[in-house]
Amino acid sequence: MDMGNVSEGKLRFCIDRGGTFTDVYAEIPGQADGRVLKLLSVDPSNYDDAPVEGIRRILEETTGKKIPRNVKIPTDNIEWIRMGTTVATNALLERKGEKIALCVTQGFRDLLQIGNQARPSIFDLTVSKPSNLYEEVVEVDERIELVQDNEVGNQDSSISLVKGISGELVKVVKPLHEEALKPLLKGLLDRGVSCLAVVLMHSYTYPQHEKAIENLALSLGFKHVSLSSALTPMVRAVPRGLTASVDAYLTPIIKEYLSGFISKFDEGLGKLNVLFMQSDGGLAPESTFSGHKAVLSGPAGGVVGYSQTLFGIETEKPLIGFDMGGTSTDVSRYAGSYEQVLETQISGAIIQAPQLDINTVAAGGGSKLKFQFGAFRVGPVISWCTSWPYQPLDIKATREEFAKLAGQINNYRKNQDPSVKDMTVEEIALGFVDVANETMCRPIRQLTEMKGHETKNHSLACFGGAGPQHACAIARSLGMKEVLIHKLCGILSAYGMGLADVVEDEQEPYSAVYGPESVLEVSRREGLLLKQREYGFKLQNRNILVCDVRVRGIGVTNILKPQALEPAFGSPKAEGYYRVYFGIGRQDTPLFKLENLGYGHVMPGPAIIMNGNSTVIVEPNCRATVTNYGNIRIEIESPLSTVKVADKVADVVQLSIFNHRFMGIAEQMGRTLQRTSISTNIKERLDFSCALFDPSGGLVANAPHVPVHLGAMSNTVRWQLNYWGENLKEGDVLVTNHPCAGGSHLPDITVVTPVFYDRKLVFFVANRGHHAEIGGITPGSIPPFSKSIWEEGAAIKAFKLVEKGVFQEEGIVKLLQFPCSDEYEHKITGTRRLQDNLSDLRAQVAANQRGITLVQELIEQYGLETVQAYMTYVQMNAEEAVREMLKSVGAKVSPQSDENFVTIEEEDYMDDGSVIHLKLTIDSNEGEAFFDFSGTSEEVYGNWNAPEAVTAAAVIYCVRCLVDVDIPLNQGCLAPVKIHIPEGSFLSPSDGAAVVGGNILTSQRITDVIFTAFQACACSQGCTNNLTFGDDTFGYYETIGGGSGAGPTWNGTSGVQCHMTNTRMTDPEIFEQRYPVILHKFGLRENSGGAGLHRGGDGLVREIEFRRPVIVSILSERRVHAPRGLKGGKHGAVGANYLIKKDKRRVYLGGKNSLQYSAWGNSSDFDSWWWWMGFFIVIFLWQNCCSCL
Repeated sequence: MDMGNVSEGKLRFCIDRGGTFTDVYAEIPGQADGRVLKLLSVDPSNYDDAPVEGIRRILEETTGKKIPRNVKIPTDNIEWIRMGTTVATNALLERKGEKIALCVTQGFRDLLQIGNQARPSIFDLTVSKPSNLYEEVVEVDERIELVQDNEVGNQDSSISLVKGISGELVKVVKPLHEEALKPLLKGLLDRGVSCLAVVLMHSYTYPQHEKAIENLALSLGFKHVSLSSALTPMVRAVPRGLTASVDAYLTPIIKEYLSGFISKFDEGLGKLNVLFMQSDGGLAPESTFSGHKAVLSGPAGGVVGYSQTLFGIETEKPLIGFDMGGTSTDVSRYAGSYEQVLETQISGAIIQAPQLDINTVAAGGGSKLKFQFGAFRVGPVISWCTSWPYQPLDIKATREEFAKLAGQINNYRKNQDPSVKDMTVEEIALGFVDVANETMCRPIRQLTEMKGHETKNHSLACFGGAGPQHACAIARSLGMKEVLIHKLCGILSAYGMGLADVVEDEQEPYSAVYGPESVLEVSRREGLLLKQREYGFKLQNRNILVCDVRVRGIGVTNILKPQALEPAFGSPKAEGYYRVYFGIGRQDTPLFKLENLGYGHVMPGPAIIMNGNSTVIVEPNCRATVTNYGNIRIEIESPLSTVKVADKVADVVQLSIFNHRFMGIAEQMGRTLQRTSISTNIKERLDFSCALFDPSGGLVANAPHVPVHLGAMSNTVRWQLNYWGENLKEGDVLVTNHPCAGGSHLPDITVVTPVFYDRKLVFFVANRGHHAEIGGITPGSIPPFSKSIWEEGAAIKAFKLVEKGVFQEEGIVKLLQFPCSDEYEHKITGTRRLQDNLSDLRAQVAANQRGITLVQELIEQYGLETVQAYMTYVQMNAEEAVREMLKSVGAKVSPQSDENFVTIEEEDYMDDGSVIHLKLTIDSNEGEAFFDFSGTSEEVYGNWNAPEAVTAAAVIYCVRCLVDVDIPLNQGCLAPVKIHIPEGSFLSPSDGAAVVGGNILTSQRITDVIFTAFQACACSQGCTNNLTFGDDTFGYYETIGGGSGAGPTWNGTSGVQCHMTNTRMTDPEIFEQRYPVILHKFGLRENSGGAGLHRGGDGLVREIEFRRPVIVSILSERRVHAPRGLKGGKHGAVGANYLIKKDKRRVYLGGKNSLQYSAWGNSSDFDSWWWWMGFFIVIFLWQNCCSCL
């Protein structure tokens, strides 16, 4: 390396303290190459701190002077130290941070626990969520409200208006009462809590109350206070509050570690340049290095390392960084500038701060291998990867375990096909490697193509201790032609510390519509911050909102520079030859040492290149070359993949790989839909699903988005196939939403595209998205009192949205704007948001087109016969998993019985008294189940009728949850299951029946009945609590969570979306900023979950005040019949919806109601003037779940 202006006799240290190893790179004057050292991050029997130990050892080597471990390290030979550390990350993952409390506006004590109310994994009945970082909550009696345009000049004269930092007018409705807060803070100190996180409503624009709390707390003796308004002055209370919690939780730990680190050096350290890597890829001094900016410290060094040494030097292609270490595998992208995000989630904690866009896609070198249900599975992390002591690799024990595994796998294969040849241990081991590679490729494709980039157009930059071993296989699977491996790939994160710049960020909120006036104001603010600006993009006929102004100062260092090598002459010399197993068997493979290779040396695969800190595997049909700067470039040849198709049994390795490929197609369709859509429902609330189907309409892969869509689209595809028959042509795209055509309810519009290959129909791709407006008798298209489907909006049975490649805009506009009914001669309102509908429909078409492209690429790679064969195999694999689950459940439900058949009957009620009756028969010998809903009530004169597709979705969701293994969700899951729904019941209504509530209410009751029958868990909240409000100018829709049911070994979870939905909640500050509302309370309804050995989760309380005339509708259930306990557990509380009148009296609204007012007239019961003045409040007390004994 070119040492530039290295001070004479002084060393430079770059250190990455990782989860498994600590890497040290030191530049030593007079030496062309730096000193590399790798230590265990935790080795208490040998040293206290790995970075300090690394510096000590290298100084001893360089100076020749002994430095005892109990003596402070002399600093006269150190020029600077740059370090990244996982201290913050580990404390967050292990929940070993500081003891903190949360200060929050009164009414929002549970805000951060609720978060966006979505559950992390839709099939996890335990609804496992990371624990809160704070131990106590102090509610602060203060309130700031945003002033809306109609209130200017009409406000209470006793309340003054203040202009916030963002430019928004605010009013201090409740000033902060410090004397009332003081005893609460003193109580925290008495209980040993000395750190605070503070988040108050709208503090992003009015931070005075937070600052006052900080001053008060510090004066009382608190040692650290994290203010949300100071850390991330941006609108959105939840991520801002979570960021403050993370900072308060981690910063004291980091400061303590840094203080301990500094104390290991002599008095001269204060004169040194000691900098620490932040999550944004920039360096900061110890004084400004804080917890919320430190969680990606180590991985950020790797991104800086590969970007600054490879891009523009070794290649002009954009790079995908692939960092595979001992603990995790991280992926990033670089195309000339660092890609940053302002928000990420780590261990359940949302952090809102500038950080490099680094995504953990898999476990690292330590991953668990297992064989389940006929497929290879590679899961995260075995125990020794994250705990002390570390054990050396036991080759004998490893071989013995693989031999046992080989016996298990070959026995399974023999049972499937007695003539099949046994797999060798080597074939099995390589099979697991192949599956692990595809497991990592799947999220890499998603993360890259979600941003609109073709993965195959990149070069793969591999680093980390394990990354270069997988480089060729990963690149080939991703369609890449080039791999670049830095010569210091094993410690590149450490080396990147020396390439990073010193950065400083400043930001402030600014709320305005993007335009000439706001540009001038933004420019003025940027001038004050002395930096340049960056804006968003132009969108046709829509305002772009400017939310904040951010500037970034960069101090470029250019300290470490690459040094070119002299050209090498002659052929490279191998250190030896070894028999290495590749897919075509064992081959004689030369081993080279990078230190003995020179610029221009070429090594065709197979080959092994070792560089002292990592091993590079050059696979057959690849070629490695040493570059001008001593790095390795590997050219990838990608021959057509060949997979032998057996008649009776699938290759167990390829089965796992195709599972990933099929599911990856559905997931990437979802990414495309989210990226190209325009509506809040699809882009932000993620109310959509995407799937891949076989030529007969059978489900092949359904990405797990919204549970109520799971499996239901198969009925839709088959209905369309039967309807169109031979009239389906290449370039056609179908659209439908009618329940009789396999739909759920009218707002869920399904777009189906046939996939042709060589003019033959080979697959279908489809997606279903919730449109917030589809017409009907109320805004939002979810009317509480609809009695016929025509009242719920546009109903489309079959229409070619695209015909022969041409978008049929005129036809779809007519269907959406002028819905009609065959039964009634009523003219009903068409969609109120036509442009949103058209935009989202085009996005749905684009998502399907993405799926078609991926299917065709898969066929080109493997051949149509192979792809369709494994299409069948993955369905058979899922069927086997479900059969094994049913056998196990049957044995557990009736362990003493000699009968193969177990019959269970369960029923539950809708609030009107309609019964859902289930007779469940399980054949524990064959692993089959019969869901018989005979005895269910007749069709209702209301809108909670549920189309048959909804019941099918509920069954497949429940079955998938009970399997409790990550199996593909496809038609095979329903193969061992038969469903009988009596025609004419409210689970199989007539074509004209109202059904809008069946999808969002009845589906939840069906799941409760099924899980109760299986004795899997107690009832959850049993409703999606649908709230809509709006007028002719806007509409708003949300589903509100509740409590999940407890199980045999777990408590229920409070305040989450349950079972058949998993959509997100709008942040309270956004809610108040964009809509005419004040949210007075949003929290848990304490003790509403049923009591028992394991308690049910508590429900939610949501109190809303409307500030102008609107139409408010509520469609909910469990207001009469409580969610039931299981095995003696108590019932949960029923829910309730109330209206508070101007005289403060409460009026019970029941479960389904709609309130409509005009601006100047009076309603039948309430004075609209009082509504206008803000005295109209609706309180929703959502129901909760039960418990198990």
